[in-house]
Amino acid sequence: MAILIDETKKVIVQGITGREGRARASLMRDYGTNVVGGVTPGKGGQEVLGLPVFDTVGQAVAALGPIDISVLFVPASLVHDAAIEAIEAGVKLVVLVADRVPVWDAMAIADCAKKHGASFVGPNTLGVISPGRAVVGMIGGRAESARAWFKAGNPAGVGIISRSGGMSSSTGYYLGQAGVRISTICHVGGDAVLGLRIPDVALMFEADPQTEAIVIFGEIGSSQEEDLADLVRAGKVTKPIIAYIGGKAAKEGTRFSHAGAIIEGGKGTHAGKVEALRGVGAIVVESFGGLPEATVGVLRKLGGKSLMTEAEKNAVWTTAVTKIEPNRVAVRGYDIAELMGHVSFGAAVYLILTGGLPTAAIGKLMDGILVSSIDHGATPPSCLAARTVASTGASLSQSVASGIASINRHHGGAIEDCARALGKLLADAGKAGQTLDEAAGAMVADIKASGARISGFGHRIHTKDPRTARLFALADEAGLTEGSARHVAAARAVERAFAATGKPLPVNVDGAIGAILADLGLDPRVFNGIFMIARTPGLVAHVTEEQTREKPMRRIDPVNHAYDGPPVRALGT
Repeated sequence: MAILIDETKKVIVQGITGREGRARASLMRDYGTNVVGGVTPGKGGQEVLGLPVFDTVGQAVAALGPIDISVLFVPASLVHDAAIEAIEAGVKLVVLVADRVPVWDAMAIADCAKKHGASFVGPNTLGVISPGRAVVGMIGGRAESARAWFKAGNPAGVGIISRSGGMSSSTGYYLGQAGVRISTICHVGGDAVLGLRIPDVALMFEADPQTEAIVIFGEIGSSQEEDLADLVRAGKVTKPIIAYIGGKAAKEGTRFSHAGAIIEGGKGTHAGKVEALRGVGAIVVESFGGLPEATVGVLRKLGGKSLMTEAEKNAVWTTAVTKIEPNRVAVRGYDIAELMGHVSFGAAVYLILTGGLPTAAIGKLMDGILVSSIDHGATPPSCLAARTVASTGASLSQSVASGIASINRHHGGAIEDCARALGKLLADAGKAGQTLDEAAGAMVADIKASGARISGFGHRIHTKDPRTARLFALADEAGLTEGSARHVAAARAVERAFAATGKPLPVNVDGAIGAILADLGLDPRVFNGIFMIARTPGLVAHVTEEQTREKPMRRIDPVNHAYDGPPVRALGT
């Protein structure tokens, strides 16, 4: 687990069309964050990095569904309105990156968040990162450096809370160098008035079963560290605390680093913070360089799982997919021997692509998707390519690889294209305040007027694709009904719009798969891959048949062929 951010949270970027917003959105996505769109007033309808842009957060929520987190890359003067807009639209966590946000604005945001049951990090924060999972904000920079610096807390890690942006990364880096895994790093922000403070985040780490200890980079000023000590004294925080307090040499009235680190009226002193924390049993080191050694010592006494082996410490890169140990193979943390015989192939595909096991109904639905695409006949390009290469005497692997290599946007890509088109339809409907049927009618009218095509609708053979009906039935069983699943509802609306023109184009199997996978929350970038997974057994069958039944270097007619397999038969016969 992790706190505040992981790969499942839906994130939008307010200010995504700006230079910083665009750059950071790209870095967040590269690291694995589920960024689903952005907001810039007056820029609605555009795309950034292939993500839809909306004029308001409300429009984004209407089009994309509930949003978990919004990260704001907007000037300080605009933070007040942008943050309150997000909170009032139902976003439960807002990350305020900008510094110099007026104190009154921060207080107003805090009041709004309290009324709506939301929270915010910052202002003046670099954000939050759960190593190996996701990041919001600017911590770690490029994905490659963040993966190298911060060691993922699997199966356990320490939580880091920092009042300094730069020292958030430094603390994570040096702990990683010492062989310490990290569950989450949270930079609470450097301003005087903040959303989540050190004690708030500490309570989250206390409730997180993955976090074994809490590391604090504290500073002079405010009462955050003293308030944490009060929580420990009250028994509300029981996990070990290792802390460093910066600003020992600062005098009263001197700002140390930023606005939130200043001693005023004799409060927030270095000595007072150290005394408060040590008084409740926390380890407070005298120098920042002592944090890693002290943390390792605590974890060793605990017998904790946050410490890496020497092999893990020396690794030059990491993977979150599969772990191989003597006599054990773990896929996304699950023992593969336990998965065998208990989890279907469709469920296993869902697991390895998303990181989590699906419900039984969704696993069954994934099985249906894979079976529906196992083969579409001898005429599709992938099959013709594989059989042609096989006819030259090439090996099974070479022949199947040639078939797979022919799968791209124009063959197999209709799944992803349809999902993106349906997503745009949802976005357009939300922006215009239209019903799905109204937006679909307008889209179909545009398609017909321009002579364009839409992937996922119509079929050269089927007037009613039997695979579509079965997939939607399985989707209903899994809870993805037209009433609750947004992309499925959009597909049905487009189908109705085509029917209303007198020239119906029913949803085909690719459109059904695209809508369903989108509603399951899978990354559209893997949709073509799912088609490849499904198609591989069919290609193996065609290549083997070509090698055993046909003469080498024959002329393979792309259309004129006949079927001589078993007659139509029912299951169980």
